[in-house]
Amino acid sequence: MSAHQYDESKIRTLSSLEHIRKRPGMYIGRLGNGSHPDDGIYILLKEIIDNAVDEFIMGFGKRVDVAIDDEGRCRVRDYGRGIPLGKVVECVSVINTGAKYNTEVFQFSVGLNGVGTKAVNALSASFTVCAFREGRFKKALFEHGELQREEEGATGEKDGTLIEFLPDAGLFPGFRFDPEYVDQRLWRYAYLNAGLSLYMNGERYYSRNGLLDLLDRELDGRGLYDPIHLSDKTLEFAFTHTDDYGDSYFSFVNGTYTSEGGTHLSAFREGILKGVNEFSGRKYTGKDVRDGIVGTLAVKVQEPVFESQTKNKLGNTEIRAWIVNAVREAVSTHLYKFPDAAEILMDKVQRNERVRRELQSVRREAKVKAKKVALKIPQLKDCKYHPSRRKPSREGRENMVFITEGQSAAGSIVSSRDPMTQAVFSLKGKPLNVLGHRLDLLYKNDEMYSLMRALDIEESISNLRFDKVILATDADVDGLHIRNLLLTFFLHYFEPLVKLGHVYILETPIYRVRNKKTTRYCYSDGEMAEAIRELKGRSRSDRSVEVTRFKGLGEISPPEFKQFIGPDMRLRQVRIDRLSEVSRVLRFYMGKNTPERKQYIMDHLTLRPA
Repeated sequence: MSAHQYDESKIRTLSSLEHIRKRPGMYIGRLGNGSHPDDGIYILLKEIIDNAVDEFIMGFGKRVDVAIDDEGRCRVRDYGRGIPLGKVVECVSVINTGAKYNTEVFQFSVGLNGVGTKAVNALSASFTVCAFREGRFKKALFEHGELQREEEGATGEKDGTLIEFLPDAGLFPGFRFDPEYVDQRLWRYAYLNAGLSLYMNGERYYSRNGLLDLLDRELDGRGLYDPIHLSDKTLEFAFTHTDDYGDSYFSFVNGTYTSEGGTHLSAFREGILKGVNEFSGRKYTGKDVRDGIVGTLAVKVQEPVFESQTKNKLGNTEIRAWIVNAVREAVSTHLYKFPDAAEILMDKVQRNERVRRELQSVRREAKVKAKKVALKIPQLKDCKYHPSRRKPSREGRENMVFITEGQSAAGSIVSSRDPMTQAVFSLKGKPLNVLGHRLDLLYKNDEMYSLMRALDIEESISNLRFDKVILATDADVDGLHIRNLLLTFFLHYFEPLVKLGHVYILETPIYRVRNKKTTRYCYSDGEMAEAIRELKGRSRSDRSVEVTRFKGLGEISPPEFKQFIGPDMRLRQVRIDRLSEVSRVLRFYMGKNTPERKQYIMDHLTLRPA
């Protein structure tokens, strides 16, 4: 029987901000240091800017000023109504306190739980809020969520709210705001709120045409026809077709990007299908109609239901019917009004249909051939844990597959992996450069077909069996070439997998530096030089420092490799900053422009000193 005593003395009641600091993941999803766009410091900044933009949405203030200094201190000033002075402290420190519960004050706010600003306060080393209303101000200063002092009096400032905060380095060690991530977020605010001006360190973020500007930026001239566009009080969308594979969307709810979509996105996709079928009098499949679409969607919902505080996926089911009907009617009406666009769209749909039917026979042949070879995929060493794609992973676990080249590298990973959550797919050699090839190549090439089957994305990327697809190639020229070929495979045929954040690159050490007592693994020449200096300083002789260059993953022993694919493994997520950049980059680096590419290499070649 346990020796400890369980009685009233063991029961604790935490304050609002204490609970946030105790369980930050419940409120902001992840902590991190700013190297990933979903890291917590960006969520903190977003929560404050959301409140400023909510004022614009309600018709108060057309400007938001944002500043971030070198230390990471953020400053957000809006020119809305300002927090009522008598409730300034409560609104930033007491959970479930705020005006977001009153639809007369905030009709379409993202933050309806009264948590966002409190989370920023609780997770900041210092936090200051100052409200300006009708010539008066109220200011409150906090440290680590604890109120330090309050000030109030007369002011000549315009109405609005000013918030400054410095994320707590104890919770976000070594954090740094990446200017590119902040820039992307501010542009999204501008596109979603046509007419709002946001200023960041002197730069203006402004959009006149809203989602049309966002779509134009992502397409960069690749659209087959002028976008079909609808904008009203609660729904705005724009889309067109391209010649790319798959369909890609940017969906938002009350101004927040829903990276995992939700009911609003599925309703939008269904509405497009019904609108095209209504116009054409046919019964095309969803894939026939949607393949090649790039679309943007923004809805406003009075009481949004999200899967978590980070608001990645919308769960409201009651909005489905009206979105489907509104999109269906808008699409069919547009096609009747603009026959030239309708002709191009229908030609694209009919081409999609022909390609799908041609692929059916190729798929059947590939499946029959695969069954004759083996019931299982020979290159795949699967893992045992496969959570349902419809539910969050049990106990927060994620599974992953390492894609590597050759038996030696695969052997090292297989010997050191966690078989419950880590699978290994071994390539037989260099994969094909698939740029410019038709989709049927995937079924005619054994290597590509086996990889597609291993990931279970043959029918739909929504069937993906792994949370993370990790490219684990050697750190030499051949390994980098294989990595580029694999990235071309995913970006050319399965771009949404990359856009949704499933594809990663495994970083493994290039050098091992050691003496008799200490071993350092180094991921760059700079780290190697630093390790040599450090270990030489500890030894009496230069000869006691040994440097090993790993030419391939197979040279790293399984006991060593285990630490590189364990809890602290280094992964770089493959991100798409702009869809328009994908085709341009692929054409330049993987296309048939060898002389141009050679000249680029010569112009940018850096010779390493002997």
